[in-house]
Amino acid sequence: MDQSNPPRLSGLQNRSLREQVLDVLRESILDGEFRPGQPLIETELASQLQISRAPLREAMRVLSAEGLLETVPYRGTTVKALTKTDIEELYSLRGVLESFAIQRIIARNEANDMAHLKSIYANMLDAAEKGDLKRLNIEDQVFHTTLMELSYHSLLLSIWNMVSMRVRQVMALRNQQNNNITQIAYNHLPILEAMIARDSERATSLIQEHVASAGDIIIDEWEYVEDSP
Repeated sequence: MDQSNPPRLSGLQNRSLREQVLDVLRESILDGEFRPGQPLIETELASQLQISRAPLREAMRVLSAEGLLETVPYRGTTVKALTKTDIEELYSLRGVLESFAIQRIIARNEANDMAHLKSIYANMLDAAEKGDLKRLNIEDQVFHTTLMELSYHSLLLSIWNMVSMRVRQVMALRNQQNNNITQIAYNHLPILEAMIARDSERATSLIQEHVASAGDIIIDEWEYVEDSP
């Protein structure tokens, strides 16, 4: 963590200290500020957050239960590492889930659905053009989660929710690799146009290509991906 720019806890006074700390740490992991494999030192974090270690430990236990942190005896706590297999499995599953969602959205043929997705795309583009990577990451996640929601398939959404935090984390790490963040937003436009045209075959092909290429970028370029056992 950058000690010159510690997390801010302002605006959360109505919540318990543990919840505030939990939010700060979780967001730092999901936004890619804390990278997989990075050690989290209790004394340093407590000093930066200006809190005691008790609420910090409680928050870290929750994050461990969520699968975002990993504690090894005598080695301490780290952000849980990602292997190549983890990335490949996550992105192959994403391709299946999002393709199915798109097919259902196109079959529903609701104009409001497309208007909603167009609005999210516009937000993505606005964030990118302003150089706001953090906001772009959030809108990127919102776009893909909205595909699940608009499918009106509760089991599909439940499965997505199971992996959504890991998806957001990997999205953020992937987007950090792209020097042209406007292109991140533009990559969603052909998918949206195919959906508006009700071209299910092209839309599903594009989403599969979009997801697969993102996974390849991470595996090929991201130095924090460990080899699978």
